Amino acid sequence: ERMPMCVGICVLLAIVYVLSRSGGETPTALPDPNAHPPLRTNPAIQEASSGVNSVIMTEPVAAPPTPTFMQATATPPSAPTTTATESMSHCDCENDPDLLPRLRQKALDREVPHIIECAQAEEGGSQSVCHLPQEQRFAALKQKGATLWMTGCSGSGKTTIAKALEEKLIKFYGKHVYRLDGDNLRVGINRDLTFTTADRAEAVRRAGELAILFADAGIITLAGLISPSQAERDAVRKRHQEKNVPFYEVFIDVPIEVLKARDPKDLYAKAEAGEIPDFTCITAPYDRPENPEIVLTHELEIEQSANVLFRRLEQDGILIGAPKVTPPGLPNPDGDIIIDLHVPSSLRQDRVKEAEGLPKVLITDIDLNWLQVIGEGWASPLKGFMREGTLLETLHFNSILVDPFNLTNNTNRLETKTDFENFSPYQPPTRVSMSVPITLSCTLFTKQSVENSTKTDVALVTQMGQTVAIMRDVEIYDNRKEEIVSRMFGVIDMDHPYISHIYKGGDFLMGGEVELLDRIRYNDGLDKWRKTATELMDEFRSKNADTVYAFQTRNPTHAGHAYLMRSAGEDLRAQGYKNPVLWLSPLGGWTKSDDVPLDVRVHQHEQVLEAGLSHPGGLNPETTVMAIWPSPMVYAGPTEVEFHAKSRRSAGASYFVVGRDPAGMKGSPSAFAHADDDLYDGNHGRYVLQNSPGIGDMKMLSFVKVMYDTKDNVMKVPDNSRIDDFISISGSKMRLLARNGATLCSPTNIPSDLVEANCIPSGFMVPKGWDGVVDYYRHADEAERWIPWSRPFVEPFKDPQTSATGRFGTLGFQLKHHTYESMWHDIPMRPSGEVTGSLVINFVVEIPMYVTAKMEVQKAVAGNPISQDKNKDGSPRYYSYGTPFFNYGFIPQTWEDPAMKSPEGYGADNDPLDVMEVGSTQHAMGSINPCRVLGSLELIDEGETDHKILCISLSDPDASRIHSLSDLESVKPKLLGKLVHWLKRYKTSDGKPENTLANNEIPTSSTEAVSIIEETHTRWRRLCGKDAIYSGVPMGAEGFWLESPGCRGE
Repeated sequence: ERMPMCVGICVLLAIVYVLSRSGGETPTALPDPNAHPPLRTNPAIQEASSGVNSVIMTEPVAAPPTPTFMQATATPPSAPTTTATESMSHCDCENDPDLLPRLRQKALDREVPHIIECAQAEEGGSQSVCHLPQEQRFAALKQKGATLWMTGCSGSGKTTIAKALEEKLIKFYGKHVYRLDGDNLRVGINRDLTFTTADRAEAVRRAGELAILFADAGIITLAGLISPSQAERDAVRKRHQEKNVPFYEVFIDVPIEVLKARDPKDLYAKAEAGEIPDFTCITAPYDRPENPEIVLTHELEIEQSANVLFRRLEQDGILIGAPKVTPPGLPNPDGDIIIDLHVPSSLRQDRVKEAEGLPKVLITDIDLNWLQVIGEGWASPLKGFMREGTLLETLHFNSILVDPFNLTNNTNRLETKTDFENFSPYQPPTRVSMSVPITLSCTLFTKQSVENSTKTDVALVTQMGQTVAIMRDVEIYDNRKEEIVSRMFGVIDMDHPYISHIYKGGDFLMGGEVELLDRIRYNDGLDKWRKTATELMDEFRSKNADTVYAFQTRNPTHAGHAYLMRSAGEDLRAQGYKNPVLWLSPLGGWTKSDDVPLDVRVHQHEQVLEAGLSHPGGLNPETTVMAIWPSPMVYAGPTEVEFHAKSRRSAGASYFVVGRDPAGMKGSPSAFAHADDDLYDGNHGRYVLQNSPGIGDMKMLSFVKVMYDTKDNVMKVPDNSRIDDFISISGSKMRLLARNGATLCSPTNIPSDLVEANCIPSGFMVPKGWDGVVDYYRHADEAERWIPWSRPFVEPFKDPQTSATGRFGTLGFQLKHHTYESMWHDIPMRPSGEVTGSLVINFVVEIPMYVTAKMEVQKAVAGNPISQDKNKDGSPRYYSYGTPFFNYGFIPQTWEDPAMKSPEGYGADNDPLDVMEVGSTQHAMGSINPCRVLGSLELIDEGETDHKILCISLSDPDASRIHSLSDLESVKPKLLGKLVHWLKRYKTSDGKPENTLANNEIPTSSTEAVSIIEETHTRWRRLCGKDAIYSGVPMGAEGFWLESPGCRGE
């Protein structure tokens, strides 16, 4: 801080010294040992002073050990005694006051000498290489340097406004700020200057240079100088541009009449009376700025003026140390980098090919939601599912530490496997919000599959068999479910829907960075409302937003919500924003079963936007953007709402509208402390959010209570002076009215009991939106009609000779063959030409490799189509143990008759004979594949015998090398062991016990397997009445559809 003053003093002393040594005659006496060394002329100064009384200034060749002006010297007796004034007998400085300014300007016009400070700075190069890189300096300070050059007439408020801004930035935001003005410059660096025109210009130049140094050091510099000359201000601006320092010319535009009226010291009056000569703006000129960056008028209050300056600094990214990576006015995401993990189109084909050879890891539809959150940048700076260290920080601190600019050599800490032995000597400098664990669970089967492979990367595969991402350098660790639940939720309720989901997960977690192979699409008709964080920022930019406030919805939007959103926009405009944009942000990921479905909410919001401002429940589409937020809902109360806010900031929101009990829910009947009551206090969410670590500068906009005004037919804050005119319409009342099909009340006669009258006030919700809500609540039990949350609808990988009805993934899906009425009864057991006892059978695919949807032929449905099995609660059934590495199906014209008893006494499972095809190619659902039998395994499943025939498709690349199980072990080592492991444990992930395998888990030979096939074929013939001895329907087959031509049909 003392450096500029020291430099100024040195310059002043140097000038005094040079002047003191100029002129006079050199003594002829013997040299005085205390005298200065011989002098030489300074050509630059000599040239500058030519014509000025022929004065020649000189400078010493070398400085003496001790400056002579600091010590007493002995003067030879013969030497005449002279003073500095007498030595300049040929220069009358008092009569030529422009001399020093001319000399100063001539010196300034010289080329700057190159002074080598460090080896990196080559001749003529920038000295910046000799200093800490600006990017790192600013990142460490968490701000950038800039100069606000505040110009205007005396008394316009430069100092007052600068003080207000300085106080705000330092006290409330912890920024490094310093003010430069005439007072603190005059006592030091400008102490040698007077009020002449030339000296005032030099004062401006010095202040500009000092501001550059301050700003380069990362300080926000507020220079409050009249600086009347446009040319001088432009020169300062140019120097800032040369040094790449942000410069803002701030014109305090106050009319002279207003200044005269203020004039607390009567300066303007004295100037007009001639008592103060050359008074700027009165008797001396002031050049109004031609193109200032900011103009502050006298109509603004001091705080408003400071806010204008603050907003500009905020908008331009000066108040953050990182480079600005978002549009002006929008905040940087956490970590100060844009996260978009989609593989570039030029690399997609290579990555897809790579994924084919990687171990497969199953992700559920909820995991897919989280993958979208990560890949599209909603959980910045996270680049993958959490590693163990990141999870621990999230659980214990609701935040994580990052070092995006490698200040402490911790840049890649989130992408590095957790090391519990070696720690960095320096803690990362930045803490960002991260309150919700984003993890991927896996089973022992998946863990072993990855560890037994030679790969460190894995492919992520959905329940429907689609490979959607690659996860790099995976880290597998224990899934400590109780610890996660305890710290994340802080409540005990085993029937809480997301707590239940966590406990159903695998016993291990897998972390690693992800690359999305393509855009995640759900094909549910709502994808147009799904935008990545980057796309959403671009849309905000297109609307010229200077700030964004987000409003999350899990319910239809009524006029009360619209009132709050419009009011929030008005409040932001009052704070100085010109164009605040509302982000209507329906939550799109998983929600509990009794929440309003996603499609109902989105379609209702569409009507709200279509109504615009023509209805009190509408929103202005010009200042509103609707976009689905892809995250699942976890119902973790205050902990979760922190993530809701942080995630919205990743897409550009600076404000988050938060109401009572955000992210909360009622406890289940089994909740320990809050059965059938709110799990979290309704006020805690907002409080925690305001004070959470890592939330940074994001602001919260709180709900206020609104009611329906029966006089004005609008929702608003109630007027206590006429409270009887207001009625409350709660969420539960709205749902009841919708279920009852309530119609619009008379606008002139709104009853106090809406339920009894079964009507809804006309101003409560846009009419078309209300119609949609009524339609849902009156048909809520038609589950397959609605889209509860974002789940992918994909076309099944099916054989071209089949056709499907219904939507794949729902219980209404059915697959039938074009040629065969029944794939169970009409397709031959063996291909044409194969004889009884042959090892080759026909294998009909029910579940293609990698698909976990539990598809099976329907024995009791006409045509025996392939449909999805269901759980006991009626929901579609999926394998959850891992990604199937085999094609699964059945052998047509076979039946495992319950009357067939195993040596252990278990009856067969009453289904066609199951097949596990062990090739490397995925086969289409409904396809008919000639398959070579290799052997079989006998599964004991819930007290039933369930034979699994093992075969390899004749079309498989390895079919020519695999004719037996020993060949299989040779060509595909450990595959048979994986099959045994799968069959024993695949139901354990659903909370069921392990299965057992007969014969000590030893598979049968191919010959023994063929005997089983022939026996089940004989049983099928009896089922279809093709054996004269057994013409009736066997026990256990009651209700089977047997009317196809291949069975009992015509």
